[in-house]
Amino acid sequence: MARPPLIPEQRQQEILRHLRHEQVLSYRQLTELLGVSHMTIRRDIATLEKQGSVEVTPGGAKIATRLLHEPDRTEKAVTDRTGKTAMAREAATMVSDSMTIYLDAGTTLQAIRPFLDGLSDLTVVSNDLATVADFFDHPGVDLICLGGRVETANRSTAGRLAALTLRELSLDIAFLSSSSWDVSHGVTTPVEAKIDVKRTALAAATTSVLVAGSSKFGRYARYRVLRLDELDRIITDDGVDDEAAAEVTATGTQLTRARRTDSDDGAA
Repeated sequence: MARPPLIPEQRQQEILRHLRHEQVLSYRQLTELLGVSHMTIRRDIATLEKQGSVEVTPGGAKIATRLLHEPDRTEKAVTDRTGKTAMAREAATMVSDSMTIYLDAGTTLQAIRPFLDGLSDLTVVSNDLATVADFFDHPGVDLICLGGRVETANRSTAGRLAALTLRELSLDIAFLSSSSWDVSHGVTTPVEAKIDVKRTALAAATTSVLVAGSSKFGRYARYRVLRLDELDRIITDDGVDDEAAAEVTATGTQLTRARRTDSDDGAA
């Protein structure tokens, strides 16, 4: 039985997977690997370039390793939705009744909301305004929204004022997000105001978990937030290959690669 054609999002994730392994590939090589037209590959590469995931080279593309700025919320919302659903589902298995959890800013952790239905006496702390709004209709959740300077492009708060609230809390789990992470640089960010919030959440939590997709692996930004070995666990998607996974686990941090399922297309 022939494999059904990939949707654009799936093709783009396949392109990133191949580029992470080979570093640089030509358009011709990519068309052969994915079995699609030259124009289709060019469109996918243009989309990935706009997202900041790849850099165009003469006749092909390579992974963009340096993250100079983060995409805004609108761009993030349509990027790898199936992977985000898989990671959010896996993260939710760690949460139980009466916990206090922190959900860092971003669409990946916002995706955890549907998987927490049925839990009670849960305290959810977040600096993400869209995530907080998603919990308004959850009857079993006590919400704490961090104040601070609002990053309008990402609909979240950051800086010292947001961190001050976190310092007064005791968290069972801090779920952290990042647009760039790798073994050498750890978790990084191009936005200095995010450092204090993430590090304070790390210090306030019994368990710390990075939830970040494979498209963000192997990238780094200007400011270091934390080393991978400071985390208890990393949840990523199934786009991280075995070699990269071994490098991550060698740091001493548990790594889980959440697998996408057919149902994730509808859930995303």
